[in-house]
Amino acid sequence: MYEYIKGILTYVSPAYVVVENQGMGYQIHSANPYRFSTKMNEEVLIYVYQAVREDDITLYGFKDLNEKKLYLKLLNVSGIGPKSALAILANEDHSGLVQAIEHNDANYLTKFPGVGKKTASQIVLDLKGKLGDLDVEWAQGTALTFDSVEGNVHITEALEALKVLGYSAREIKKVSGELEKIQHDTTDAYLREALKLMMKK
Repeated sequence: MYEYIKGILTYVSPAYVVVENQGMGYQIHSANPYRFSTKMNEEVLIYVYQAVREDDITLYGFKDLNEKKLYLKLLNVSGIGPKSALAILANEDHSGLVQAIEHNDANYLTKFPGVGKKTASQIVLDLKGKLGDLDVEWAQGTALTFDSVEGNVHITEALEALKVLGYSAREIKKVSGELEKIQHDTTDAYLREALKLMMKK
């Protein structure tokens, strides 16, 4: 099992990044690939989880070890698969996620794509009281600030990333208008904003 991959970031898409290591390009699916875009053509270290199925081997990537730990815990929940767990991690309000689990807030959890009431209740049942090994400061997240620069291409890419994460066209349409009122200079910034708006709907 791989722990992490260190190499040169050569490509970023709405669903995955490509990291080149010793002449091989590794396709790594990520909750928010665009957060790595500032490191294009530079060396990056991405923690990974390898999912093996009969007809597919997929690498899922994480920005740090804590995010990977939370992902693995989500995978242990009945009804949560690799893609569903990734979609849950896309919103970087990890403190909100942890608090929802610890306080039996199933309604909060149903805001994630593919998570219904039954699955939300299962998440609480399986993970409540079992997230204590996550770093407290990491779970609380960090404040994000961005320069105001026009970027419609970035909005389009952010909306594509939402589609990849499993949000419906109706849900995406609800936030697209709000994003047009905001000015950011990266796709990553718009995607983070969109995910925050999704949790408020």
